[in-house]
Amino acid sequence: MHEPMSIWSRIADAVSAFSSGESLAQVFDKLRAPPERSVAFTIATIALSAKMAKADGLVTRDEVTAFREVFTISPRDEPAAAKVFNLARQDVMGFEDYARKIRGMFGEDDAALTDLMEGLFHIAMADGEYHPAENAFLQEVGEIFGLSETCFRRLRAQYVPDADPDPYDILGISPDATPEEARAAWRALVRDNHPDRMLARGVPEEAVKLAERRLIAINRAWEEIAGREMA
Repeated sequence: MHEPMSIWSRIADAVSAFSSGESLAQVFDKLRAPPERSVAFTIATIALSAKMAKADGLVTRDEVTAFREVFTISPRDEPAAAKVFNLARQDVMGFEDYARKIRGMFGEDDAALTDLMEGLFHIAMADGEYHPAENAFLQEVGEIFGLSETCFRRLRAQYVPDADPDPYDILGISPDATPEEARAAWRALVRDNHPDRMLARGVPEEAVKLAERRLIAINRAWEEIAGREMA
């Protein structure tokens, strides 16, 4: 039996079109439907990571390590990942255009776009600092994706340690929410972050680990809110 192609082999095939003069944006246009949405998700994350690295002017070893924490990359697949990263970094197309292409690809699937944003936050915070240029970059990408301010604050609270994360921000609810509303929000977030749900919306298996940190934050937020109600 033939060994199934890894996602990185499929990515290498997708970007081979570069040799014929196609742009990365044109590659996106070919990857709209499952199962290739997982390839598109990965390329999108690499491309925007490369653009974000240019935002603060430096690609650090920590950022490379963080990328490996989001995606499992075997030694044999490193050339494919590096090729996409370098092509995106060198591409004259701005990150806004990439973000619009990605929004068009995933349409109204806010969950998939939120997954992608979370990967970018993880990589942005890899060196322990949240650069103002990275914040501006991520805010604009979030706006292009159509993510709500509440969603952006929730992701920021999970990753940026400049203040104690607000549990209501983490659950995406108002501080005036009733205990029943808070419980419902918590359950919905836990359900939406089940690995099967993530795979169904195009997140590759290599990146499902994104949910682990998110679920820890979601459960802590619920415990804090529930504890306040019981006090």
